[in-house]
Amino acid sequence: MAKKSRVARKKQAAANRKTVTAAQNVKKAPAVEAVKEETAAAAVKAAEEAEAAEAARKAAEEEAKAAEAARKAEEEAKASETARKAEEEAKAAEEAKKEENDRIFAQRLERHHDELRWLYMELYGNDDMFAELCDQMKRYYDERNDKLKTLDAEREAEGEWYRKRDMLGMMMYIDNFAGNIKGVQEKLPYLEKCNVNYVHLMPFLDSPKGRSDGGYAVADFRKVKPELGTMEDLSELAEKCHEKGISLCMDFVMNHTSEDHEWAVKARQGDGEYMSRYFFYADPSIPQEYEKTVPQVFPTTAPGNFTYLPELGHYVMTTFYPYQWDLNYRNPRVFNEMMYNFLYLANQGMDIIRIDAVPYIWKELGTNCRNLPQVHTIVRMMRMIGEIVCPGIVLLGEVVMEPDKVAPYFGTVEKPECHMLYNVTTMATTWNTVATRDIRLLRKQMDIVCALPREYTFLNYLRCHDDIGWGLDYDTLKTWGMEEVPHKKYLNDYFQGKTEGSVSRGELYNEDLVTGDARFCATTASMCGVESAGFEQDEQKMDQAITKDVMLHAYMFTQSGIPMLYSGDEIGQVNDYTYKDDPEKAPDSRYIHRGKFNWDLVDNIENKESVQGKIFQALDKLEAIRRNEAVFNTDAEVYTKDYSDQSVLWIIRRAEGEELHAVFNFSDYPKTIWMPETAEYTDLLTGKKAEVTTVDLPGWGFFWMKKKL
Repeated sequence: MAKKSRVARKKQAAANRKTVTAAQNVKKAPAVEAVKEETAAAAVKAAEEAEAAEAARKAAEEEAKAAEAARKAEEEAKASETARKAEEEAKAAEEAKKEENDRIFAQRLERHHDELRWLYMELYGNDDMFAELCDQMKRYYDERNDKLKTLDAEREAEGEWYRKRDMLGMMMYIDNFAGNIKGVQEKLPYLEKCNVNYVHLMPFLDSPKGRSDGGYAVADFRKVKPELGTMEDLSELAEKCHEKGISLCMDFVMNHTSEDHEWAVKARQGDGEYMSRYFFYADPSIPQEYEKTVPQVFPTTAPGNFTYLPELGHYVMTTFYPYQWDLNYRNPRVFNEMMYNFLYLANQGMDIIRIDAVPYIWKELGTNCRNLPQVHTIVRMMRMIGEIVCPGIVLLGEVVMEPDKVAPYFGTVEKPECHMLYNVTTMATTWNTVATRDIRLLRKQMDIVCALPREYTFLNYLRCHDDIGWGLDYDTLKTWGMEEVPHKKYLNDYFQGKTEGSVSRGELYNEDLVTGDARFCATTASMCGVESAGFEQDEQKMDQAITKDVMLHAYMFTQSGIPMLYSGDEIGQVNDYTYKDDPEKAPDSRYIHRGKFNWDLVDNIENKESVQGKIFQALDKLEAIRRNEAVFNTDAEVYTKDYSDQSVLWIIRRAEGEELHAVFNFSDYPKTIWMPETAEYTDLLTGKKAEVTTVDLPGWGFFWMKKKL
């Protein structure tokens, strides 16, 4: 009973625990549900909050995008407005610039219009052609780039920029010097080392090979010889030169064109319009009449002044060579078109235009067709056209005449023509002085030059690309017992080295075997004896040759005007006989001094013991003195002084209260020079000051002595 009772109690207790557990489970179920519901609600709320946050984020993004779009729109609007304003300002500036350019052109045209029109109508009487000329001048002025216009303005303001005492020129053939135009650009540092700030590029316009006369038979005035480069290369070279303060000079061949020129080709085809641009005659009697009064330029190699064209049945005037046809400037179309070519070339950046063969430009039957009044009219018009369109450029006239015929090409102070002229006669007379050891004729010609107005500017040189023609003052020489024919023979024999005591070497050009007349060709160094001394390996002769070479350059620097070197002279380059190996060059002995520039010799210019070093450094010193001394001003008073010795040339220059005594010994023998008075002089070569009474000069020596006035 008791045992059952314990069992029953255990069962009852277990049942009770189950009941309690069940009751507890019943109570626990609602709580779990509540938690679940709370969790679900929290999840929903979180989702809703996340959704709201996402919506808010998206809204913020949209708002930011809208703000960015608004900002960009505002910036674009501002940029557009800025661009519009900039465009308007640029347009206004361009219009203002155009108005200013138009004003400048109109002002320049007004200054010259009446005289230009009067001269034009005097020659041509053609209003329409004059109006066309004025329109084209405006066109070329408008096409002239801003840098060149700025340079024009600077030079106008400065006035006579080309007359500075530091001006030093050098003439060169592009291919000989550096291969092509780009090569010249690469060699500008060398030219600066030479103190050169004026570079004359010998003819580079397109011309037919074998019939080019060294480039003076132009087939196209607007095209560079392909082997030398392009017009773009030329413009770039000009710009680089201007950056370095270097001016460029080129040849403008006005008298004739090549027979390959477009006009000549059409004329040969019988086109009357183009035939009228030359001198064509079917009737042989007219050329025959011309021949009665017109001298021959090349009587041996190109006799006569006309060439017969059998395919056309006409004679054409060819003053120089048969392939160079003379232009007819009585036709206004010729003048206009050649002026357009001139302006086109000026717009490529040329600073100095060398007018070739100026005296020959106008032809008249019954005259010698030289130096006629109409030539001066044409040059005067060309000067005015330049001053209207491109006033920064300079006209250099090639007038190979005696001084009294050269000077008129300067024009007058009121009506100027050429800015500069070659001092041709003095050059030839200088070499006459070397051969004769007699300075009398040279002094006479220098006195003529020095008596001219100081505004006249001559280009002085010892040698150039051309031959030396012995066009001396034979009337004066005759009074001293020197007859023309035997004297010319003596000069040619002397410079060929055929005369006893001569150290010169060279060759004749255009020799006339009947009359014995001839011209001479060689480099400065070869004429001074550098070539012969080198061949003989004679140091004493070499020293004397170098002394003579340097003295002649010092004399050139002392003359009134601008000095011009011939490329290669600064390193004593001698004659080049290899031209004879080239069939195209062999007939023309002028190529003896047109050889390739020897760059190997340049390596020696720093060596004081070498020929090149002695010449280069001596010239460098002389050039520095000339740049720095006021007595070398271009407007200095210059005259010669009488001295008892006919082999001694004495030049005096005065400027800014100082006086230079420049004395040159044109003989092989030493001289003792007596100064006008014992006074304190500065030896410009040494810089030393001292009381001087006499100066000892070696053969071919010189001195520059300066004193205060």
